[in-house]
Amino acid sequence: MNTTELRQKDVAGLKAEVKELQKAHFGLRMQKATQQLNNTATLRSTRRAIARAKTILVETIVKQGAK
Repeated sequence: MNTTELRQKDVAGLKAEVKELQKAHFGLRMQKATQQLNNTATLRSTRRAIARAKTILVETIVKQGAK
């Protein structure tokens, strides 16, 4: 999900997105641990997607607090 799609979501939607990404990342880590993960680059992309979503979440919270 790119940043424009994330910025359109509200706080609850962003929190749900972060939770979903973390769940996906955990699944990928378990696949790597059991030698089932073929493309290890997906770990990096999900980790960065989590960071992106968390950053936008904090920006949204701060923006709402400033109003």
